[in-house]
Order: sequence, then C-alpha cells, then structure tokens
Amino acid sequence: MTLPSLPDIEAAAQVVYRAFQPTPQYAWPLLAQRLGTEVWVKHENHTPVGAFKIRGGLTYFDQLARRGALPAEVVSATRGNHGQSMGWAARAHGVKCSIVVPHGNSVEKNAAMRALGVHLIEYGTDFQESREHAMRLAAERGAHMVPSFHADLLRGVSTYWWELFKAVPQLDAVYVPIGQGSGACSAVAAKLALGRTLRIVGVVSAHATTYADSLAAGHVVEAPVTTQLADGMACRVADPEALAILLPHLDHVVQVTDAEVAHAMRALYTDTHNVAEGAGAAALAAALQEKHSLQGQCVGLTLCGGNVDAPVFAQVLQGV
Repeated sequence: MTLPSLPDIEAAAQVVYRAFQPTPQYAWPLLAQRLGTEVWVKHENHTPVGAFKIRGGLTYFDQLARRGALPAEVVSATRGNHGQSMGWAARAHGVKCSIVVPHGNSVEKNAAMRALGVHLIEYGTDFQESREHAMRLAAERGAHMVPSFHADLLRGVSTYWWELFKAVPQLDAVYVPIGQGSGACSAVAAKLALGRTLRIVGVVSAHATTYADSLAAGHVVEAPVTTQLADGMACRVADPEALAILLPHLDHVVQVTDAEVAHAMRALYTDTHNVAEGAGAAALAAALQEKHSLQGQCVGLTLCGGNVDAPVFAQVLQGV
C-alpha cells in the first residue's frame, strides 16, 4: 500500500474541514507535572462523533464519489467509532449503511450509530467474528464492504497527525494506540510527508496483543482478546497491510493493562476534564509506563476517542 503524500493529506484536509474544523492540541500543565516533561494532547475526542475515525469516513466516501463509484449500500464492522464514521459519511452521500457489531458492544456507541441512520446488526463474540459476518452480508446483498483499514481511510486519518506535527514541530515522540492500524499508519504517513524525525511508539492492550506479537514475529499472529475496557484496541487478527507499514517505522511497542488504562482515564479527567474511552487513554497509559525515559523530551499523546458508556466511566472514576 502506498501511503498518502503531503498533497494527498492537504487535499484530504479540505474534505474533512467541510464537516468540522481542525481539532485542538493543548499542553496541559497538570499532565506535564504528572509525566515530568512537556506533553501535548491532540483532542480527537472533539470531532462531531467524538473520535478520529470520522476523518477516514469522510475521505473514503469522497474518493468513492470522485470515482463515480458510490454504491447503494455499504456494510462494515466495528466496535463503534469506525461505524459512526461510516454512518456520518454514508448519510451525507445518501447511501444506506449497515454495520455489524459484536454482542455486548457499547450501548452508547450503538445508540450513536443508530442516530446517524445506521442499520445495526449484532453478531459474534468479538470484532473478528463481526467482520467476517459483515463480509458475508456484503457478498449476499451485493453491497460495498468497507474495511477497517484502507488507503482511502488513511488519507483522512493522516490529517489529524499532520495538524499536530505542524502545530508542535518540537515533538520528540508520539504515542499511538493500535486497533486495526489506521491511526498508527497515519502517524507514519504524516511524519514522512512532513519530513519529521520524531519517534512513533505503538500502544496495544496487554489483553489484545496481535500487533505486538505480529511485529515481534514479522508476520501476522492471531491473539485472543480479553480486554474489558479498551474496546477500540480489541483486535484479534492484525491487518497484514498495516503490519507491513508499521514494521519499519515504529520505534517500539508498549503493552498497557486495563488497570493502567483506567488509571490514565482518571488522570485525563482530573488533569484536563476531558472524557477518554479506553483506547483514548492508552497513549497516556503507555507514556506513564515509560515516563522515566522521557524526561527533557516533548511528548505527543492522542486522546483519540471519548466514547465510553456512562456506567463504565463512573466505575473507572470510582476506581472500581
């Protein structure tokens, strides 16, 4: 897969900005105190769907439209934020959208997708089973299957890293959660497009290690998913195209436990009064794990999503 170039990302930004303006990045003093060094947070929780994924949905559908290939219906699978992205963009283009989620998925993410006009289908026990069912449905219906990882998604997602890297040129390292890989690969794309030398550190759940295991092995290694909190990182099978991009460009990978993620969710709330879902707090969890090696550096974190169910967040804040 060819990564988006600087002109690609700049053009994608114009597509994104028709829906919303660049999200902010802030250097929160309490977080700097907690981490012991300069730290910037990119607030992708401030998009219209509360997560970075909307950027990719906008550019994916824009590319379909430019090719004259808009379908009557799209089908995809998600744990929530990708599905909201698809729902938002499909509605804007007048395309029917069906999304498959696993049983027990976030109640509030499901409600948000339905509010965007998505036909929601519950199937399977995890994302991989939902994804395989979505592929079968798309084939049966003659609908367009939207993958969770694709070059046209990367075009849009890259715009948020492009915004951050331009706004904070002194960054030495950024921490990037890995779900299916679009966020991390887009960080690579923006770094290369702008000619930056910063380090990109991948973050995975210690309870969903397919990317950590696959990067170590040099090929896709399936791993069980047992995380109860980081649903945005609950991937059982790494994407081979994403893996090929990340292998030469990630500095290293950090595994974070659900307990560390919960601690980071509380820290983001107390230090910034922003709500982070599990995956949205994973970057901070990883940086805190490595804080002693970060002194004197400028660190970038992504609060990539804030869509956590209220009862779950209440338990996290209470330390339950």
